[in-house]
Amino acid sequence: MNGTSAPRRPVLAWLPLAVVTLGGASTWAIFLGGGLRSVFGWLALQTLVPLAALALVVGTVAHAIWTRRGAARLAVTLALGLVGLWPAGWLVGKGTLAYPYRLASTSPSATVRLPTDASMRVLWGGDDLEHNHHATMPDQRWAYDLVVEPALTGSERLEDYGCWGTTVVAPVSGTVHLAHDGEVDHVPGKPSNELRAPLGNHVAIALPAGGFLLIAHLQKGSVVAREGEAIEEGAPIGACGNSGNTSEPHVHIHAQRQDPRGRPVNFSEGLPLFFRDHDGAAMPLGGADVVDGEPVATGAIVRHLGAARAAAARD
Repeated sequence: MNGTSAPRRPVLAWLPLAVVTLGGASTWAIFLGGGLRSVFGWLALQTLVPLAALALVVGTVAHAIWTRRGAARLAVTLALGLVGLWPAGWLVGKGTLAYPYRLASTSPSATVRLPTDASMRVLWGGDDLEHNHHATMPDQRWAYDLVVEPALTGSERLEDYGCWGTTVVAPVSGTVHLAHDGEVDHVPGKPSNELRAPLGNHVAIALPAGGFLLIAHLQKGSVVAREGEAIEEGAPIGACGNSGNTSEPHVHIHAQRQDPRGRPVNFSEGLPLFFRDHDGAAMPLGGADVVDGEPVATGAIVRHLGAARAAAARD
């Protein structure tokens, strides 16, 4: 027995590493493969794969110390373990990458008007992480955060933000699929970390070409859109607030494929979202910088013009 089992030991010693590596590679393939199942790969990469990698590294280090053998296996395990642990950093915003839904190949896209008549600053928006921190998330892959200046003031008074109370309108004609009100407006100037109702008071409109348009963080008591009703583009739906997972009054807007009713955030496929009839790019870019220790918005400033004026401006 000893003569036949001894040659197997080196092979068996590498088995845990092979299993974890194969599992991690399969999860990456699911994540990069697109579709709704990509979301489950994304979640597993941030949780299950790092846990397996950590257990493997700890076990291999302990075995190497105990037996004083297996230096080659330890080196390979540490290298691959770092790869496996990397996505855990995404949970805290470290080492992130843009979600692998591709703008050119994702359809249907949605093209709508801006959600207010006010001049708005694009705090976050676009196709890359530099201009849009939402790009790490599947459902919000092409989401926008829009503010009215003054913004990023750090004040704890809602009235010190230009977006507070601004009328928010339907960006497109359609059927009101969801209209939720009753969530409190949080103290601004710091993250609310609202995980129970991250969208706050919000409205979802079923898009004619498929998918749903979500407008979030509306002011408590302001939502006038009613579920099941047809709504015309430009009709009021509520007012800019600071409800949900937010740090200051702003309008969040994104398009997603799956029905948001009863579905948690981050469990849907994001759809490309473009704007028309305004004085800027179809996908205006956001951005923020720090100057003398203070945050400064650097994104595009856009304002709805209406179809006729926008056409005249282009001519």
